[in-house]
This record gives sequence, structure tokens and C-alpha cells, in this order.
Amino acid sequence: MNKQTPVKRKIRTPPMPKRRLRVYALDPSISKRMATIAVNETVLSIPWDESLKPGPVGEYLEVVDVDPATNKVYEPVDLNDPQLLAQDGWAPSEGNPQFHQQMVYAVAMTTIMNFQKALGRKVLWAPRSASSDKAGEHRRDVPKLRIYPHALRTNNAYYSPDKRALLFGYFQSNADEGDATPAGSIVFTCLSSDIVAHETTHALLDGLHRRFEEASNPDVLAFHEGFADIVALFQHFSMPELVRYEIARARGDLRTEDGLLGGLARQFGEASGQRGPLRNYVKADPKILHYPDIAEVHDRGSILVYAVYDAFRWIVERRTNDLVRLATGGSGVLQPGEIHPDLVKRLTDQTCKAATHVQHMCIRALDYCPPVDITFGDYLRAIITADLDYVENDEFHYRTAFMEAFRKWNILPPDMRTVSEETLAWNTPDQSDPKWIWLKDIVDTRDSDQTRPTDQDDRIVFKLNADVKRPLVFKLQEDNRWRLWRRLCWALQADPSLYDELGLVKDATFEVHSVRLARRVTPEGTLLANNLIAVITQQQRIFIEGTKQRFFWFRGGATLIIDPREGQEKVRYSIIKNIASEKRRENQKDMIRNNTLSSLRALYFGGDSGGAGVFDEPFAMTHSDRGDPDNG
Repeated sequence: MNKQTPVKRKIRTPPMPKRRLRVYALDPSISKRMATIAVNETVLSIPWDESLKPGPVGEYLEVVDVDPATNKVYEPVDLNDPQLLAQDGWAPSEGNPQFHQQMVYAVAMTTIMNFQKALGRKVLWAPRSASSDKAGEHRRDVPKLRIYPHALRTNNAYYSPDKRALLFGYFQSNADEGDATPAGSIVFTCLSSDIVAHETTHALLDGLHRRFEEASNPDVLAFHEGFADIVALFQHFSMPELVRYEIARARGDLRTEDGLLGGLARQFGEASGQRGPLRNYVKADPKILHYPDIAEVHDRGSILVYAVYDAFRWIVERRTNDLVRLATGGSGVLQPGEIHPDLVKRLTDQTCKAATHVQHMCIRALDYCPPVDITFGDYLRAIITADLDYVENDEFHYRTAFMEAFRKWNILPPDMRTVSEETLAWNTPDQSDPKWIWLKDIVDTRDSDQTRPTDQDDRIVFKLNADVKRPLVFKLQEDNRWRLWRRLCWALQADPSLYDELGLVKDATFEVHSVRLARRVTPEGTLLANNLIAVITQQQRIFIEGTKQRFFWFRGGATLIIDPREGQEKVRYSIIKNIASEKRRENQKDMIRNNTLSSLRALYFGGDSGGAGVFDEPFAMTHSDRGDPDNG
């Protein structure tokens, strides 16, 4: 009998495990109340980073724990320590600096991962350059965002665009008697999940839209603040145990004003003497908080958050109406007392799912925003257009909920006669026009193992592999924006009418700000075609007579959503802010003349320096101008 050769079976490599880290679910204050102590902590699962070093220092983040106020340097936490790995990191503690390091890392990484899931690519931090106003310059990658958990001995926390860092403060509580954080005790802003998520969002938004720091209209800075609150607010719903507790306590009512889900930075608000969260988005009156009349950055930004949160609650009601009807015999009215645990679980599942969808809708819309001078109306159009691309069958009417909520809060685009998906969606250019011939063969389709294009090759190169390291992603984006710039220079020379299509004028240089790839999978598991998002901007120096400030930079340009498939190259959407717009130019002049932005005027328009000065810490100034740390 012949001896058979044993068959060698290839053993599949198991997937990389998640790193599990304990954090405060919201902040230390909920661990100081008997009613909420059961949900005082949660475990966050973040991607395993093989390069992680003590700090923690990983692929995206570098935690640097120095305390200038006390001249202390705290020992960095080693999250690869076997004892910490075995117990999901340090237990939550206000007095352990190594837990503080662990918490900022875990919450910031969770925020980053939410962005990457929604955008379909790895995120990059805002690059460094010699001058923020020089068009077409080369840039340097910022591989890691730095986080300083104990940077400031003050009631503040902010993102520093100059340092590419998050700086968190600590301070003595000024809470009223009976609050969870007694007066005189130390409050650490780095232990608030809301504040960490908010500040991380500022940094992520800055990496995507550098010009959104410039207050060219009253909505721009308010959008930065409001959007950061939106991301932080919806991360509450990524903790099912917290949501389950709140749904059971409030009997499924997300409008309960004393709940934990609709407020932000509770401990900070109490310690600042507010007797409640820093901001609470459960209930407000659009007639009192009237959008056209509100100028203060945080108040104006909160209107955007109220609109999004209202849309979310209506979506949840639609998703759960059938469950309530089944539980109430068709009446829809719950009987007094506790609701059944099975109903709590089902309501929790639907609420968390809707929250994830809404948060991703809001993040995904960033790719569909104009490159400069954003308004809340622009953002609504971006949300609707992006979701139309992503979900064809809007079963639960998410888009209708957003349109209704924005209408309720009076923040529709101006001159919008009818409000519908068709009227709100961005325009698609006429592809039969010869001026779009520059799109032909825009993408290099050669395999990665073959010879790469030369520097003078104008075809865009990208890799579909999600495991591409971020330094290579940055290099590809930099090479691609120069390639697109060369191609556009040729196209504009061949057909000057293309200037109008891109919102540009002939007598000024232009910059390809970025060329990004979006690769997305629908909720049904369908892989969508890859899109290229190209951002083209231009600036003009506008002089102002009769003011101390001699000039300001006026900007325009276009965001192009491009289908790069070979033989099918086309611009799917063209999102324009025309630099030739007299109306926008005059509005910006009026804001400077009338000091509409108060102390922020000098920051975003150069102040007495004639447009040449740059204030290093815009978000610090934004917060201190209000007199609270805002989570940012």
C-alpha cells in the first residue's frame, strides 16, 4: 500500500485583535452619583497598533504629558504592559496621570475611526507649510497629532492649529453646593469624553478644510463649533450600556431634560457654576434662539446641533414606532412604571443604529462641502447630496427629517423656493461640454508593481488597499494635487471658459488644495464606485478704505466630486464658491467695517497688521472670548 503524502493546509491568519481600553463613559461626575454609578465607565475597542509605544505614541497620536504649571513630567503609560492588556488598561481614576493619558488616547482614536468609517479613507492632519497664503506651495506631513493632557492650569481646552496639538486644562471647581463635583476639587478636562471628542474633531476638520478657520461669514466659525459638538454628542450613542440605562430610566423618551445623552461636558458645566451640562441639546425654542439674530459663535453653532439632534429624534421615533405599538397593544401609549427589558433592548438597538447612521451622514457630508465660506445652508445641501449618493432607498426618511429640522430652525439655503431632495442636491455639470475634456484618462490604472508615473505625468495615482500607510497616503495626495494642477493649467489655457465653471477668475493664481479618494460600502454591503474629491481654491487681496485694517484675503473655488473610472470619467458634482461674487465680497467687507465678529475680527482678518498677522491660537481665543472652555 502506497504511503500518501500528507496534504498541507494553509492556516488562515486570525484577524488582528482590538485593543480594549477603559474610560469614563462621559466624565467623572457620573461616578459620584448613586443613580448613575453603574454606567460610570465603559470599554472602547480601537484598532490594534503594532507600532504603539509608551505615551501612548501610535500611528495617529502622540500623548505628551508635561505640566508646565507644576514643572512635572509624568511617566508615560505603556499600554502593551501585560498586566494592563489583561485588564483593559488602567481603571478610571481622577488621580492617576497614566489613566488620563490612556483616556485621551482611547477617545481620540475612537473619534478618528468614526471619521475613517464615514469617509472611506485614512485621515490626515493639516500639513505644515511655509506660508498659509502662498498658493501652490509644497507641504510637510504632520504624521501625529500631539495631545497634552495637563497643558494648562485654567478652565480651558482647545485645538491649536499652530502646534497641531490638543491642549487640555485643569482647574478648581466652582460648583454650587450639592453638585457632584464639590467646590475646590480639581476638574480635568482631559477626563471628559465630550471635550476630548470635540477637540479631536476640530483637528480632523482642520485636516479636511483648512479654510474653515477663516470667518468669512458668521456661519464659518459657528460651523466648526457646532460640527464638533455633533460628533461628540453622537458618540454618546456608541456606548450601548449607557443608552440602555437612559432609555430604561426615561422610558424611551429622548426629550427628557435631565438625561445624560443630550448634554455635553456635564462636569465642566457644573464646575463652572452652571448647575448642568456646558451645553444641553434636549430642548430649545427656535423663536428665542432665532438663527438670523444670533452672532455669538457657540450660540450660533448650537442652532446647527439642535437641528441635527431634532432630525435624529424624529428618525428614532420612526424606527421604533412599531415596537411601541406592539408593546402597547396598538395604542402607542406606554403604561406607567418600568418598561419591559426586552423592549428596552430593542429600543436601544434601534437608537444606537440610527445614531451611527446620522453621525456618519454628518461626517460624510464634509466631502461635499464648498472649499471656503461655508454656510449652514451649504452644509444641509452637502448632507442631502452625500446621502443620495450613499443610500438610494431612504426607507426611514432620514433626508426628510433633516430637511424638516433645518426648516424648523430657519437655516435653509437663501432663495430656496421649494425644499426637496432635487432642489437641495448640488448641480452636475453638463459633461457633453468640450471644456471637460481634461477629465479624459485622469487616473493611472497601472498596477502598483509596475513603474510609477514620472513627476511630469498628469494622471492621478491612488491605491485601493486600505492598509496603505498614512505617510504614503500623504505623498500620493501631494503628488496628485500637483498632477491635477498641471492638467488644469493646460485645460484653462485651452478653454478659458473653464474658469467660470470652477468659480475662478483669470487674473489670479489658483491652487489645487487637495485630491482625496473616497471608497465606501453602503449599509447593504454594496461597494460604491470610488470617487475623487478635488478641491481648487483661489485668493485675492481686497483693500478696504476707511478702516485700520488695510486689506483681507477673499477666497473662492470649487469642490469637484469626480468619477474616475476608466472610460467613464466625469464630474458628478461641482460645488462652487465663485471668487467673482460681488455679494460675498461686500458681505465680508461689511463684517470688517461693522466689527460683526467682535474680537475675532483681528484673528481671522489680520487686524491692525494689515492682513499680515496671524494669531497662533484661534480656538483658544474663541473659548476664552466666551469665558468658558467650551469643549472646544
